[in-house]
Amino acid sequence: MASSTFPSEKLSHNDPSPSLSQPPKTSSYLSTIAPITNLFGRFSEWRKSWDLPNPGTVENLQKEVKLTHLTNFMFDGARADLTKGLSANPAFQISHSFTLGSQVASPSYNFGAVYATNNVLLQGGVDHEGNVNARMNQGWTETCITKMQAQLSQQAGHSMLQLEQDYQGRDYSLNLKAVNPSPTDLTGIYIGSYFQSFTKNLALGFETLHQRQTPEMTEFATSYLAKYTSTDRNWIATAQLQPSGIIQTTYWQKLSEKVEVAADLQVIAAPQRRDAIATLGAKYDLRMATFRAQLDSTGKVSALLEQRFAPSFAFLVSGEIDHFKNAAKVGVGVMIESSTLTPEEMGLPPQPQI
Repeated sequence: MASSTFPSEKLSHNDPSPSLSQPPKTSSYLSTIAPITNLFGRFSEWRKSWDLPNPGTVENLQKEVKLTHLTNFMFDGARADLTKGLSANPAFQISHSFTLGSQVASPSYNFGAVYATNNVLLQGGVDHEGNVNARMNQGWTETCITKMQAQLSQQAGHSMLQLEQDYQGRDYSLNLKAVNPSPTDLTGIYIGSYFQSFTKNLALGFETLHQRQTPEMTEFATSYLAKYTSTDRNWIATAQLQPSGIIQTTYWQKLSEKVEVAADLQVIAAPQRRDAIATLGAKYDLRMATFRAQLDSTGKVSALLEQRFAPSFAFLVSGEIDHFKNAAKVGVGVMIESSTLTPEEMGLPPQPQI
C-alpha cells in the first residue's frame, strides 16, 4: 500500500511561512522615529534661518578685558625671555625664561618647546626644580578639539591632569572638562558649560561644577553667564553670577584702532564677607610699542610699557604703586627672538644682494 504521507518539501511549499506575513522590523522602526527626525530637521532649518553667530567659549568670556588689563602681564624684578625658531612648517621653537629679584616669587628658570601643525599643538616646559608641564591640542575638525594638560610637581598634591573636549556649533559652544579624574571611584572635578546665542547680540549660558573629593562627598555648583555684543563689535558687556554670592560684570570698548578701554566690577555678597572691587584699564597701541595702564579701588595704580626696537627685540618696563599699603613694585625685562630660517622660509620678501 502506498504511504499517505507527503514529502516535507511539498508541505513547506504549499503552506506559506508565517514570517513572510509580518512587516519588516526595520521599516517599522523608521516609521516610528520619522516624525521625530522630521521635527528635528525643521527645527534645525528654523535655527539656521536666524543666522545667529557663535558666542565663543565660556573660558574666553572676558578675553578682551583680560587682554586690556594688566592682570596677566604685570611682573616685578628682572625678566628675560629668549626664543629661537627652528622650523616654520611645521612650527617648532624653543624658549628660555629667567626671572629674579621679584618680591612675590623666588628666582626661576624655565625651558620650553612648542611644536604645531594645522591640527596638532604640543607644548611643554620644565623649570629648575624639575617641575614639568605639558599641553596638547588635537583638532579633529574646525569645530571639534580635544585638549589635555598635565603637570608633574615635586611638591605633594600639586600634580594635575586635565582632559577637555570643546565643540563649537553654528550658534552655540559646548565644553566638558575633567580635572584629576579617577576611573576607579570617579573622584575628581568635572566641569560642563553650554553657551547659546539667542539673538545676534545676546548670548546666555551656564557652567556647572561637580566635585567629588571622595565617593561619599560630592558638591554641585552652577554659574550663570550673559554676554552682549554690539552690532559693530566695538563694545562687549558680560555678567557672571556664581552660587557663592559673587557677581562679576565687565565692559570693554574699542575707542579707535589704537585705543581700548575696559572695566571690571566684582561684588561679593556672601554671608561672611561683603566687598566690592572695581578695576579700570586702558591699552594704547603705538607703531612699535604697547602701553597699558590700570587703576582699581584697592588703591593700586599700575602701568606696563612694551617697546619694540626691532621685530625680534623688545624691552619691557612695569610699575605698581599701592597707596593703601604704601608699597611699590618695579620690573624690567627683555624679549629676544631669533631664528635659523631664511627670510624666504619666514615669508619675508627676499633681501637685496649687496
